[in-house]
Amino acid sequence: MYENEKRISAMEALKHVHSNMKLGLGTGSTTKYFLDGLGELVKSGKITDITGVPTSLRTADLAKSYGIKIENNLEGIEIDFDGADEFDGSGNLIKGGGGALVREKIVAYNSKEVYIMADHSKFSEKLHSFPLPVEVLPFMEDVTKKNIEKTGCKATFRDGKKFKSDNGNYILDCRFDFTDVVLETEIKMIPGVVEVGIFSGITTKVFIGENEKCRVMDFQKS
Repeated sequence: MYENEKRISAMEALKHVHSNMKLGLGTGSTTKYFLDGLGELVKSGKITDITGVPTSLRTADLAKSYGIKIENNLEGIEIDFDGADEFDGSGNLIKGGGGALVREKIVAYNSKEVYIMADHSKFSEKLHSFPLPVEVLPFMEDVTKKNIEKTGCKATFRDGKKFKSDNGNYILDCRFDFTDVVLETEIKMIPGVVEVGIFSGITTKVFIGENEKCRVMDFQKS
C-alpha cells in the first residue's frame, strides 16, 4: 500500500545526492527505494565515490551489493536519508518499526542534515497512530516493560514475541493515546531502556509522496 508514493518521495530525495558524498543510509521499505535508485546511479557511473554509513545489517548488505563503500565512521556525514513510521507538522518522528531505532538515531544525530522520505499516510497532526518502539536490554525485560507502562501506555513485545534488534536487545511497541515528545526523556530515564523511537529536533527535510507528486517540508535541525 502506498508503494508508489514511497518511491516518489525516495526519488525526489535522491536528487540531492551527487558524487563524493558521505551519506547516512536508513532502514525500511521507503529507504530501500532510495538505495535501489542510488545503486543504479553508482553502477552506471553517473555518481561516483559514495560512502554510506548503514543503520542496519540488511541496509549494509544491500548497499554493498550495489558497490557502495560502507564504513562505521560517523564523522563527516553530509545527509542521512531515512524513512519514518509517523511524522508531525513540526518534523517530529516516530521511528523503529524496522527494529533499527538505536543505530538510526545515532546516525541521524551525527549527520549535518536529515532527510526523511515518506508517503502521505505517515503524517499526523499529533503523534499517535503508530505505536512507539522502545529498545530494552534482555535482562529483567518484563520488569522494564511494567515500568514503561507506568508512563501511561500499553506495551507489548514486537510481534507477540521477544523480537531482537541487530544489537541483541528486545523491542517493545508502546501504545499511547498521544505520543508527546517529552516521553523520550521520561522513558529513557527508566533502567533497562536503551533507546526510544521518538526523534525530535533533528529533521531538516521531509519528502512526502502524494497523488503522483512530492511535496517537501523544511525544518531547522536543533
